[in-house]
Amino acid sequence: MLSKRLLWLCLVLAQPALAAEPLPAYHGDAKESSVSGLSSGAFMAVQYQVAFSASVRGVGVVAGGPYYCSKGTLAGAVPCMSGPPPSAAGLALTTQQFALAGQIDPLSNLAKRRVYLFSGSQDNTVKTAVVDSADSYFRKLGVPAARIEYQRGLPAGHAQITPSYGNDCGETKSPYVNHCEWKGEGYDQAGAILKQIYGSLQPRAGQLSSQVVAFDQMPYAPPGSSLADEGYVYVPRACAEGASCKVHVALHGCRQYAGAVGDAYYAHAGYNEWADSNRIIVLYPQTTALPPGNPNGCWDWFGYTGINFAWKSGVQMRAIKAMADKLVSAP
Repeated sequence: MLSKRLLWLCLVLAQPALAAEPLPAYHGDAKESSVSGLSSGAFMAVQYQVAFSASVRGVGVVAGGPYYCSKGTLAGAVPCMSGPPPSAAGLALTTQQFALAGQIDPLSNLAKRRVYLFSGSQDNTVKTAVVDSADSYFRKLGVPAARIEYQRGLPAGHAQITPSYGNDCGETKSPYVNHCEWKGEGYDQAGAILKQIYGSLQPRAGQLSSQVVAFDQMPYAPPGSSLADEGYVYVPRACAEGASCKVHVALHGCRQYAGAVGDAYYAHAGYNEWADSNRIIVLYPQTTALPPGNPNGCWDWFGYTGINFAWKSGVQMRAIKAMADKLVSAP
């Protein structure tokens, strides 16, 4: 007999014209979750890792900088892209103050976490000096060098990197997904991120057992949050059938939300194939353009949703955490 969760997935797949369904619950451990992102999604991923370090075991940062880099202003975001960024030591001190005030999880958790960093040498949107600062920042807060992988050898533009899908490697243009070669083969960034966070994995699936489906994001999206009506999730069939699974949160960049680029990120960034063979549910939350504060559909790493944007109480931070936790909340 089909479980309720598997029945839900089958119904959604069979009736794609129906309105998006509520986010379902599967079996798993919320403390095994992880996060990654590109550009504004990378800055947001760093925020999420630092703020929820008690339960998020690793982060992938593709063209992003240190926590609280913008210091809560749009003007402050400029040096966090073109450089030079604020002092990593100063940002680490601010982070410690937030932790002492209980606005984020205790920083002692970070020594047990794993970090992947990436900067393309042709990326003129978020310069390598900014990603260097993220490297320094994590080290200053206790992440051992052995737990940090930093890839900056590819001649890539500002984009998520795949083995074969998207624009040429050095491009910086929509949909901000590029294919690059590294050491004679296509560079699989999604695989590199997940292996850095989780260690040894089963090979990526040659054929997916399921497909990405939309879900109703509105229960998590209060007015002014700049969250879209729908998000997306990839649930491997094994997870739908009752296996215990992890959640990886994949955060798109500015002008890369589904309303702007369709399925380019959530279907082609490369996470789903690795997730399918490793019992990982991939959550793709979505923003939308919200002029004047967020005309490009960026994640909030510079304060347009309020002064608490980088804390656990931030509206987008709470929303992502609630979605990720719901996915593995089945008894």
